[in-house]
Amino acid sequence: MPAQVIKISGARQHNLKNLHVEIPREKLVVLTGLSGSGKSSLAFDTLYAEGQRRYVESLSAYARQFLDQMEKPNVDFIEGLSPAIAIEQRSAGANPRSTIATTTEVYDYLRVLFSAVAQPHDPLTGKPLRRQTPQQIVDHILEYEPGTRIIVLAPLIENQLGEFRDVIEKAKREGFIRVRIDGQIAELDRPEPIRLKKNELHTIEAVVDRLVVRDGIRVRLTDSIETALKWGGNRVVVLKQTFNAELSGTLEELRYSTDYGNAETGFTLAELTPKHFSFNSHLGACPACHGLGTQLACDPALVISDPGKTLAEGAITPWRRGTKRMQAYYRHLQGALVKHFDVDENVPFTELPERFKEALYFGTGDQPIEMSFSSNGRSNKKGHPFEGLVPQIERLYEETRSELTRNRIRAFMTREPCKVCGGARLKPEILSATIKDRHARELNIHQVSEQTIETAARYLEDLDLSAQQRLIVNEVVHEIQSRLQFLIEVGLGYLTLNRESGTLSGGEAQRIRLATQIGSGLAGVLYVLDEPSIGLHQRDNARLLGTLRRLRDLGNSVIVVEHDEETIRAADHILDLGPGAGPRGGEIVAQGSIEEIVSAKNSLTGDYLSGRACIPIPKQRVRPPSINDQDGWLTVVGAAENNLKKIDVSFPLGCLTCVTGVSGSGKSTLVDDILRRALFGVEQIDKAIVIDQSAIGRTPRSNPVTYTGAFAPIRELFSQLPSARVRGYDPGRFSFNVKGGRCENCEGAGLIKIEMHFLPDVYVECEVCHGKRYNRETLEITYKGKNIADVLDLTVDEAARFFRNVPSVSEKLNSLLDVGLGYLRLGQAGTTLSGGEAQRVKLATELAKRATGRTVYILDEPTTGLHFADIEKLLQVLMKLRNAGNTVIVIEQNLEMIKCADWIIDLGPDGGEHGGEIVGTGPPEKIADLPNSFTGRYLRPMLKAR
Repeated sequence: MPAQVIKISGARQHNLKNLHVEIPREKLVVLTGLSGSGKSSLAFDTLYAEGQRRYVESLSAYARQFLDQMEKPNVDFIEGLSPAIAIEQRSAGANPRSTIATTTEVYDYLRVLFSAVAQPHDPLTGKPLRRQTPQQIVDHILEYEPGTRIIVLAPLIENQLGEFRDVIEKAKREGFIRVRIDGQIAELDRPEPIRLKKNELHTIEAVVDRLVVRDGIRVRLTDSIETALKWGGNRVVVLKQTFNAELSGTLEELRYSTDYGNAETGFTLAELTPKHFSFNSHLGACPACHGLGTQLACDPALVISDPGKTLAEGAITPWRRGTKRMQAYYRHLQGALVKHFDVDENVPFTELPERFKEALYFGTGDQPIEMSFSSNGRSNKKGHPFEGLVPQIERLYEETRSELTRNRIRAFMTREPCKVCGGARLKPEILSATIKDRHARELNIHQVSEQTIETAARYLEDLDLSAQQRLIVNEVVHEIQSRLQFLIEVGLGYLTLNRESGTLSGGEAQRIRLATQIGSGLAGVLYVLDEPSIGLHQRDNARLLGTLRRLRDLGNSVIVVEHDEETIRAADHILDLGPGAGPRGGEIVAQGSIEEIVSAKNSLTGDYLSGRACIPIPKQRVRPPSINDQDGWLTVVGAAENNLKKIDVSFPLGCLTCVTGVSGSGKSTLVDDILRRALFGVEQIDKAIVIDQSAIGRTPRSNPVTYTGAFAPIRELFSQLPSARVRGYDPGRFSFNVKGGRCENCEGAGLIKIEMHFLPDVYVECEVCHGKRYNRETLEITYKGKNIADVLDLTVDEAARFFRNVPSVSEKLNSLLDVGLGYLRLGQAGTTLSGGEAQRVKLATELAKRATGRTVYILDEPTTGLHFADIEKLLQVLMKLRNAGNTVIVIEQNLEMIKCADWIIDLGPDGGEHGGEIVGTGPPEKIADLPNSFTGRYLRPMLKAR
């Protein structure tokens, strides 16, 4: 009988304090607690890592070489563990070929569906293409008038340049006696060889048979037609002659094909297979963009770096680069253009006439530009049309073989929809294949992919298929519908199927992986999820919880790291970690049912769930200025990007504003894509700062102390110590990125990478510096008994106390404390921080700067990964920024944050095509009273509890 619990003994991974715990199997288990309390260390770095490691170790050495292997976690033993799958909160990568449809395999099934039942059309005329079987071709020929003479031909070459000796020789070897070349029949066994002019177009057809239509020829005709189709590439030509006519006089040429074709235009299309509908296959991909849907094109706006500059000052950026000789040539060319168009080089570019700008960007056509050259003391003049900056840059990009040159040119280029396929990624003939629904809508595979998941699901329900077609594709349609339904159930119905995976938020990408796992139908697996409710509106939480329960009911163990109250209350079993963060965490504070957590006196989570603690609603909100005071508002007029419905929105200055709405309602489009871009240069503000959840660095060398700028004064402090001054050490000596003070064996990393065959790479402590990063001489310099490596190993809490008498350091460290990051170590690699931690490090960095009171701060879901107590700290920081006269604009779903806002802009009413409108604006109390606001519906009880 399988174990009923997962038994963990002696878990010491990261900050875990030798945990001994039993977790029930095949249950929905929630791990909660303060940020940094050890939830991820237990769930991902212990349970998932060990489950994955054991499974991979059970495979052969050959199979293991292709798989990433986890390090063995620091734990004594774990019993009752299943193979583990982690569904983490991370983006899906930036591959432009990866979309929601391809990730979930929906596109694979769509390709099968379209190859089976789609109706192709002629891409030029739009008329449906027909195809015939060999038997249908025979039947049609036998309907000719009895006595009709026919010649059956197999097309070998059609309208191509060349001599084609090899084609003629092959036809002769294969037993053909005659061929028709350019309309004339020739014998192949004649003594002199057939010679063709290689610079002329030729058509060559093999004569397969000559017959007279009458009873009894069906077998022979069928054999001839099949032979012609074989040699003619599924095509056959029949020359038809009436009984009493001369052979040379009245031949009627009829074309047949087992491929799709249009007899009027001669257009044919081969048998459609799933590969033809793939933009990753040469059979279907648009030849211009190779299936990407976009092309690099020169952007005129990037060519002129500063439109306020004059031509004489170098406004044309590309002409200021290259060798001195090239720059001299471009100055000469610029002078010729200026002279030709009679413009002033000393006028700002913005004031130059449009006629000149048009010629500069796109060329002068056939109009020559006269340039003077001096050679051997003689002056010559030559006139040539000017190509134009845009065509020139695009040509150079295509022609150059230097990757360095390509990278330089790419600075002036942007991606735009492919001019051939219009962004559809596929060839025109593939896009001509459509499937009709009961509403007489005919959609191709790209048009289906452009739809939202919800709309695509409705389209598939309404397909207009015959009984035979439905029998063929019934299973395929069912697979697509079930996958779409899983995506809808996890709250992603507003996304379009062709949405690139790299543009999804971490929460959206995670829920897509969750839907994919449900579709797999696996049982007996340990699933570990990282905050699946991130980015999800409260309205969609119930559906997400239903999905998690379904995963559990399949016979899986589901472990969720989560802070959402509704998810915690829905759990079968809860583990509350704490009591603090970092070194002060790593213990099980409380565990059991929701009732046991609520009644636990030492559980901070229990305090908030029971109401013993709460995030207070401000007694008085900051009132925005009068709507008539235009200087007190930032107004966006006619916002129509993506799904926004030409809305006018005003953001009050000096307030904490929350932009709310269900997933896909247009929040990110409004704030990130429109408002953020429009803020630069606005008179009422000094600067706009976006504080997002991207990593604070791409390498492990980036860490909180370097990012916040606290490391510079620390290094300066060490360089001013008497022992350092005697040795002549400057601040650079104490940097692990600079030669001199760092350990050169590991180049300041503290670790050495060892490549293992059949096993994952192993990082071992540097044997020279023992992980300290610095050489022995540098480590001999100490401040209050600690060297520079000891300082990097301090937590922010410890360092704030250690440097309390050094204002230049303590101010920056205190800002990290204010955002609840006291548990981080100063030298902790930036790549190990979660998105929420990285965002708070950025927020702390801004907090430590001198405020102007005229700054706009934009944050996207800053409560991600935060416990109730952490949200309270974050709110205090945002209020501090607001109280200094700054404007804080937050995209948010968390009701604890929303209830404390001064102003709310609620978008909706739903997601995707049903969103993009203003549901309401005003303080939280006003939004709570709106009957059509989903945000207001869930906000109302929280405000009443006040």
